Amino acid sequence: MSAAPGEILADLSAELSDLDRMIRSMSARDWDLPTPAPGWRIRHQVQHLAFGNETAALACTDPDRYVSGWEARCRDPDAEQRRQDDLAQAKAQVLADRWDAAARMLLAAGGRLDVSSRVRWAGREMSAGSFLTGRLMETWAHGQDMADALGRTRIPTMRLRHIAHLGARTRAHSYAAHGRDVPGRPVRLRLTAPDGAEWAFGPADAIETICGPMVDFCLVATRRRHWRDTALRTRGEAAADWLDIAQAYAGPPGPGRAAGQFPRGHPQPD
Repeated sequence: MSAAPGEILADLSAELSDLDRMIRSMSARDWDLPTPAPGWRIRHQVQHLAFGNETAALACTDPDRYVSGWEARCRDPDAEQRRQDDLAQAKAQVLADRWDAAARMLLAAGGRLDVSSRVRWAGREMSAGSFLTGRLMETWAHGQDMADALGRTRIPTMRLRHIAHLGARTRAHSYAAHGRDVPGRPVRLRLTAPDGAEWAFGPADAIETICGPMVDFCLVATRRRHWRDTALRTRGEAAADWLDIAQAYAGPPGPGRAAGQFPRGHPQPD
C-alpha cells in the first residue's frame, strides 16, 4: 500500500538530514572525488540535488512558473547542461549552503500537499505521494553515489520501503523506456526489509520471483548496482529480465552500473 504524503514527507526529511550530515562531514578535497556516475564528481551530485529540490519546491508553490522553466530547459538541453556544470564549480561552502536551503524549501513546499494534491512534474501530473517518493528516491540514490565515492557504507533504513514500492510499480515503465513490451508472466517480489520483516509485491501465485534484501532491490531499481553484484535471487526468465533493465526513475534508460563493478552483496556497516 502507498503511504500517505505526510508519512513520506517525514521520511524524506530524515533522508535529507542523513545526507546533510554526510555533506557537512566532507573535507575540501572530497568535493572533487569522482563518483560512479561517469563525469560526475561529488560536487555535481550536490548541485544536481540542490537544483532538483529547488525546482520541486517551485512545482508545489508556483506550477505555472515551474512548467515554463522546465519547457525552456527542454528546448535547449545542451545549454542547460552547461549551466548546471558551471553551477557545480561553485565553492564547496556555497554548494553546501545552497543544498541546505533547497532542502528546507522542498520540505516547506511539500508540507502544503495532501492526499488530494496533484503535482505537475517533468511533463506529467502525479499524486503528492508519488512526487514526494520521487524526491526521496533521488536523495537516496545520489547519496549512494556520494557514499561510494567516499568509500562509506550506509545503514539501510525502513525509508527504503517507499523506494521499493516505486521500483515495483514501475516495471512497465522500465520496459517502455527500452521500447519493449512487458512480458506476460507476472513476477512476485519477496524482499527482506531492514527491520527483518518480509515485504512482498505482485501476485502471490506468480511462478517467477525475485527474493533478497530490500536495499539490494532499491540499488538495482535506481541503477546504482547491477543485480548480479547483489544478493538478489531470481526464479524465471522474466524476473531476471526485469532486473536487467529495472529503472524506477523517469526518463530515458540510464547506463547503470556494470556487472562486477562492485563486490557482490551489500556490505555491512562498520
